[in-house]
Amino acid sequence: MQTVFLGLYEKAMPEELTWEEKLLSAQTAGFDHLEISIDESEARLCRLWDRHKQTEIRRAMLDSGFPIRTMCLSAHRKYPLGSANVATRQKSVDVLRRAVELAVELGIRIIQIAGYDVYYEPSTSQSVMYFMQGLETAAALAAQYGVVLGFETMETPFMDTVQKAMRYVAQIQSPYLQVFPDVGNLSNAALLYGEAPTTDLERGRGHIVAVHIKETAPGIYRDMRFGEGHVDFQACIQKALDLGARLFTAEFWHTNERDWKRELEHTSRFLKSYFIIN
Repeated sequence: MQTVFLGLYEKAMPEELTWEEKLLSAQTAGFDHLEISIDESEARLCRLWDRHKQTEIRRAMLDSGFPIRTMCLSAHRKYPLGSANVATRQKSVDVLRRAVELAVELGIRIIQIAGYDVYYEPSTSQSVMYFMQGLETAAALAAQYGVVLGFETMETPFMDTVQKAMRYVAQIQSPYLQVFPDVGNLSNAALLYGEAPTTDLERGRGHIVAVHIKETAPGIYRDMRFGEGHVDFQACIQKALDLGARLFTAEFWHTNERDWKRELEHTSRFLKSYFIIN
């Protein structure tokens, strides 16, 4: 029998929880693993340098018996590969190197990287050139450690579709640079380009290493409850399964107005009902 793993995005839980509490909460709610977040905040960025924090995470996984299988690396919003500033580009590569090293330490095999050349700067032909140069370095680092990088399809025009992500995958031509699409973002992109998200997913055939499942609505990209937006989970998940994807992450955020434990359970039940392998 083939198995599908559904992970939980770390930010779906209160930040103040200990690592063991996060892992056990995800397990209790019915998820199969946790996805760690390395974003642009100092609280999460320091995980890349702080050996004490790394040891704490490893110990929590051992004590709970619950794994962290993927990493969402969104810190490149602050330190983009395509930045006009040379120091920022150097920092970007250093963040990536340390993220790969942390992945090895924790047994993580896939890192989702943001599909931005730049975020807080204007995108230019030069930023795209720097981005490509950074990707070459990134793919080489990933290959050295045997960790796979997967582009997230984003909410900005630079890389909001699998088709756009595949242009860079094709240029770099490394087995360690693939696609980790977000079906919520794809559903909004579909409104712009007039085709179904499943059509775009097909363009990543053979290159989709995992999938983010997120609820969205026209013009809204986050903080939505599953089942209250416009994402066709039945079609998107089935298409991803048909393409060979077996590793998924439920991406949503903890909000104070909801019972977070009940929200975890609701999401786990809601999404797992769609995992039927033909």
